[in-house]
Amino acid sequence: MTATASGAAALSDAPRSTPALVACDVEGTLVRAGRRPTPAVLDAIAAVHAAGHHLVVATGGSLSSAVQAARQLGIRDGWVVAGNGAVTARLRPDGYSITEVVPLDAEPVCRLVARTRPDLRLAAEVVGTGYRVTRRFPEGRLSGHEEVTHTVDGLWARPTPRVVVHGQWAQRLAPALRESGVTAIPARVDWVDVTASGTTKATALESIRAGLGVGSSRTVAVGDGENDLEMLAWAAVSIAMGHAPEAVRAAAARITGTVEEDGAAEALFDALLLPTG
Repeated sequence: MTATASGAAALSDAPRSTPALVACDVEGTLVRAGRRPTPAVLDAIAAVHAAGHHLVVATGGSLSSAVQAARQLGIRDGWVVAGNGAVTARLRPDGYSITEVVPLDAEPVCRLVARTRPDLRLAAEVVGTGYRVTRRFPEGRLSGHEEVTHTVDGLWARPTPRVVVHGQWAQRLAPALRESGVTAIPARVDWVDVTASGTTKATALESIRAGLGVGSSRTVAVGDGENDLEMLAWAAVSIAMGHAPEAVRAAAARITGTVEEDGAAEALFDALLLPTG
């Protein structure tokens, strides 16, 4: 299915008395890696807003990258969840305000990595501006300013919600990191995002849902990665992208098309045209 103007009109006619909260991953879901959103996805997002629903961008990336993605998607007023749930912000047409930051005790995380895999790069997110890093990351891997600390203890000198572990086979450290009491999610074979224990996209989304007064039966989530599993379990309507790994597809109630097929646009229209309750 391809989102069309007629599809947008149909969704716009949906009753406003029962607004939904729609959470979407970004890269691999709403957009192709390194690409801008397609007209079909932009149409679907505009239709969600026109119908009076709440759309939340939920990503594993930094707040600055999440805000940039939301703007590219045409979202001027709404919510963003960044750092796999560690940071929540409210978007406004003229900027944004941070509503919650879940701090991570970065010292034991960084010490563990430095002791076992000193070859790996480490980055501690500085909310809204960039990262403190032990060494510069390859170009394009991090968004925002990189402040080089040179020594690992500089990473926890100031509070941070997320630490990135990057390098060859970094994902192999995920089990040891989890055993230390944190949330560690491999985004790729060479990349692990670390946040505080129990912090997920779902925990942030539940806080937003409760604050907005949206019924739990009116929640939708669309994703394609391991960091979307809790979000999919949280949603009343869970939709996995067609190219998602088997474990992610198995966790969802429905499967849509791939990102190359604009599956997210299809998912948004299909989910929100269900009978309201």
